[in-house]
Amino acid sequence: VQLQASGGGLVQAGTSLSLSCSASDRIYSSAAMGWFRQAPGKEREFVAGIAWGTGRTKHADSVQGRFIISRSTAKNTLYLQMNSLKPEDTAVYYCAHSKTVIGTIVREYDYWGQGTLVTVSS
Repeated sequence: VQLQASGGGLVQAGTSLSLSCSASDRIYSSAAMGWFRQAPGKEREFVAGIAWGTGRTKHADSVQGRFIISRSTAKNTLYLQMNSLKPEDTAVYYCAHSKTVIGTIVREYDYWGQGTLVTVSS
């Protein structure tokens, strides 16, 4: 599966941004997809995940209530709606595929997109 993330950019704190991740192949209903992010000098961290078949979601505490993960099974596309952005949200955002459950650690995902940079200015 090839994943292509898009939608990053430079925005001001308090505003919103939406990311998309398109998959080259059909995502099976047993799979899960997730968003991770990596800020300069920091480890890649889990942001949100979604079970592809059921739509069940999981969000990191740091983005709960501000970010919303969703998907379109018809379009094989993953989304991340980011609201009330903060400077600490600045990072490269990656989408990733997992064959099974919604994992929160990197090694639980087998395919990764190339990343899209989100910069939030104060």
